[in-house]
Amino acid sequence: MLVHICCSVDSHFFLEKLQADFPQEKLTGFFYDPNIHPYSEYQLRLLDVERSCKKLGIDLIEGEYDYENWLQAVRGLENEPEKGKRCEVCFDKRFITSAKKALEIGEDKITTTLLVSPLKSQEQLKRVGDEFYAKHGVEFIAVDYRSGGGTQDQSRVTKEEQLYRQDYCGCIFGLTMQREQQERLMDEMFSPISGQILPASIEERLALYTRRNALEDEGKKYKIIKQKFLNYRQFSCKLIEGKKELIPAYALSYSTLPRKRAQGRIEFSVDALHYLNREEVKFITLQKFNTLAQTQYQNIKELIFSPPSFEKELQLRQKLLETPYDLTPLIVVEKISEKKLTLQLDAKTYEDVKEKLIVI
Repeated sequence: MLVHICCSVDSHFFLEKLQADFPQEKLTGFFYDPNIHPYSEYQLRLLDVERSCKKLGIDLIEGEYDYENWLQAVRGLENEPEKGKRCEVCFDKRFITSAKKALEIGEDKITTTLLVSPLKSQEQLKRVGDEFYAKHGVEFIAVDYRSGGGTQDQSRVTKEEQLYRQDYCGCIFGLTMQREQQERLMDEMFSPISGQILPASIEERLALYTRRNALEDEGKKYKIIKQKFLNYRQFSCKLIEGKKELIPAYALSYSTLPRKRAQGRIEFSVDALHYLNREEVKFITLQKFNTLAQTQYQNIKELIFSPPSFEKELQLRQKLLETPYDLTPLIVVEKISEKKLTLQLDAKTYEDVKEKLIVI
């Protein structure tokens, strides 16, 4: 039996149940989810599914990540709600591909871990699966592992196995609507041109779960816990000298402006820290930055495209302002200007939760 897999939270419990209920069947996992966005989230879910299948002794096949084709398939359905027409098209695409893969490897039965997801409609899945059975001759096995306390058992297994528990289905359109309803920043979509790993980002989680797998290979015990913290995302930063001359500038992490704009002149300087006479904005030169951070940047552009780690920026902020979470705009420039300056800085701080890996 070919088992289409969407994520480890659904698949691990589902596959355990299938192994018990269909002992005569050789199960083969098929991870085909071109709807997942961004790609780093896809990589993270695949990583956890690979670990899960390895634990259960199940072979896994990775399907093609044909995201562009998926976008074409759901064009015009972007605003459909969860369990709406967009989901049906998404199921169709994944079922067709899964059915073809089943035929390709000589299987005549398929099923999907989507059946156990509380976010999906089992009736919708069964209807689509039965239609494909009629068209392609590949039988769809519709099992219900949700009822009779199944959802609670699934949650228990997820916790015991310390699986990656995502908080959205994977679809960019579903995520957008979900974050709008929650009135939350959609920080999953932030991907700095620098490649800097941001706190609570998908990339940070990917690194964490990769390390988790390495610890397991080494036989070391660990725990993954939740940690509340103050998060930060920067949308844009622009510094203008005089009336219109744009000069290179870099805003360190946790730099914020309440009205996103400050205008003034450097009023005084103490210990290479230069104070604007508006909004507590402070400047340091790139030379001072290099000295404190023990770096060798030649210009601000180089700093923008290849900054130090987020943690190192916090350490630098603490050296200069006594605390890493001082929200004063701290701007790095190549030289200190005596002219009138206009700083345009759009950034946000917010309460958030991230995962932390503790080696026991």
